[in-house]
Amino acid sequence: MCYTALMAIVSMLRRRWLPEKSFPSYAYLPGRQPHPVRDPAGHSYHSEPMRLAAEASLDSDIFLWGLDLFNHGYYWEAHEAWESLWKVPDRGTPLRTLFKGLILLSAAGVKIREGKQAAAVRHAGRAAALLRRLMNTVDHTFERALGMSPAALADRAEAAARIPAALQATALGQAQPVFDFILGPSPGRPIKRQTVSFRRRQE
Repeated sequence: MCYTALMAIVSMLRRRWLPEKSFPSYAYLPGRQPHPVRDPAGHSYHSEPMRLAAEASLDSDIFLWGLDLFNHGYYWEAHEAWESLWKVPDRGTPLRTLFKGLILLSAAGVKIREGKQAAAVRHAGRAAALLRRLMNTVDHTFERALGMSPAALADRAEAAARIPAALQATALGQAQPVFDFILGPSPGRPIKRQTVSFRRRQE
């Protein structure tokens, strides 16, 4: 079986949280495809600008969309989705720390795909440091949302960056998961969907 067909099967086996939402036409890697929002040929150029959520929630469509993007190898796009949530909570709050950790983990995914291991290790290390700050969250909210504890995610992120998966040749723009874990609520946990209200990001 060819690698592309195998990856398509693996991708199908990864759960979708927002299956009604179509993935972007390509997974952006800097310098290899048009910038998604700045270039007229970008996959999101004609879309509404990324908006800033009025409130952040781990049950929101934006968070779940970020999970879908991350799990299926759209790391730059996951970074953008979670950044819109990161700007909402007050500085120093655990929720803001979580979003920043996920943003840095997404950046590590981009660097792994680019073959820039030193940068990947740096981003994964920064993500892990933030995630370990959340180890003592009493109600396990983050563990339920991620499918593992923040500390376990920190360990796995660092390991993946140190010894990245062997990347196969892919078509330009094809998404490629590089982490051996999948983020998301544990199987059997009901998802209380919350549509998040938006306001435009201030430029």
